[in-house]
Amino acid sequence: MHVEAREGEPFDQLLRRFKTGIDKAGILREYKRKQRFKSAGELRREKAKAAARRRTKRPRARAETRR
Repeated sequence: MHVEAREGEPFDQLLRRFKTGIDKAGILREYKRKQRFKSAGELRREKAKAAARRRTKRPRARAETRR
């Protein structure tokens, strides 16, 4: 990620642009995810848990929009 300072731009603004770029690119998310090795079974369990959360969340969201 590379951010060049604009003319007369304060450091705070430059830092904010850099952080925004890092967030949008997902660099920190990827780094944190790869810090620890996860076996195939762990990945499969996490994926199943996430799918279950989405399934329980979806009907509730639809019911709230109908009110």
